[in-house]
Amino acid sequence: MSFQVDSMKKPPAIVLHAPVSDPSKLKQFVEDCLKEGVPLIAICGEGCEDLEDKVDWIVIGDGTDDDRFIATTCHRDETIEEVLEFAACWDGGSEVRQVRL
Repeated sequence: MSFQVDSMKKPPAIVLHAPVSDPSKLKQFVEDCLKEGVPLIAICGEGCEDLEDKVDWIVIGDGTDDDRFIATTCHRDETIEEVLEFAACWDGGSEVRQVRL
């Protein structure tokens, strides 16, 4: 799932909805986010804590590449509107894309 971000625009912040319906897509999704330079994956919904841990471990990989970084946040008790607002304010203002896997 490549984002095909315009090189003149910064990549969008992502709001990832939990739970993930197809866990087999998670690793490639995170790798695509890393490749595109996504600054934030804000995770909301049931089980968001566990999903954030899984995303973090994919980002860390084998621990040998210090350039692999995406900020992740978990929003268990917040409305989707609150999470979208949070993500939009990330890094001085970001486009936000919602993702369901």
